[in-house]
Amino acid sequence: MAKDFNNPIVVDGYDEHIRKLIPSYEMIHLQVHALLKTYAPSNAKILVVGCGTGYELKYLAEQFPNWTFTAIDPAPNMIEKAQQYIADSGLLNQVQFLQGDTSILSSLSETFDVALAILVSHFVPTQQKGHFFKDIGNSLSKFGLCLSYELTQISNPQQLETLKILALKTGLSEKQAEVMANRIDQDFALISVDEMKHLYQQAGFSTIETFAQVLNYYGFIGLKS
Repeated sequence: MAKDFNNPIVVDGYDEHIRKLIPSYEMIHLQVHALLKTYAPSNAKILVVGCGTGYELKYLAEQFPNWTFTAIDPAPNMIEKAQQYIADSGLLNQVQFLQGDTSILSSLSETFDVALAILVSHFVPTQQKGHFFKDIGNSLSKFGLCLSYELTQISNPQQLETLKILALKTGLSEKQAEVMANRIDQDFALISVDEMKHLYQQAGFSTIETFAQVLNYYGFIGLKS
């Protein structure tokens, strides 16, 4: 069974744990910031898919005060924590929160310039990934783009062992690293880099590139036109 992101214990410990689990976690957001500054318009409308506890939202809203954000997450407790975090930061005027998965995007009248799905789609079941990216693609403007960052397919035991060793260096305990390795198939639905690019193509993105790699973690950028 995949991790329950609505579990209060998971929610409360999320920000601390993810920095230990994901290599170069802060650098991911710095790269996203640089890409957004390069590609997004000055008054951009941003869709944040899987907003989690709101760290990414707060960072971007502070960096880009003229932008507006729509944040979605299927876990009510995550949305609640993110809303409180953004409210405490005085940024609610920039952010709209919606509880649900990407299927709710079809009910929105507006379109977005950019969609962010950072560390999200690797949790989406393989048979649902196509719908996930098509929902995102359909919510974007004609020249919209999508940025995602994913753990991709692990092809052999050596790759998994390398990820485990790196996680130990970034802060996981021996027990936590062992649990991560043992649960990789239960907690994630991993596909290859080529399969990920194909999903982007099927979702209507004409240009798909990778912008980052740390072992089996890859960043993807898809542009519609």
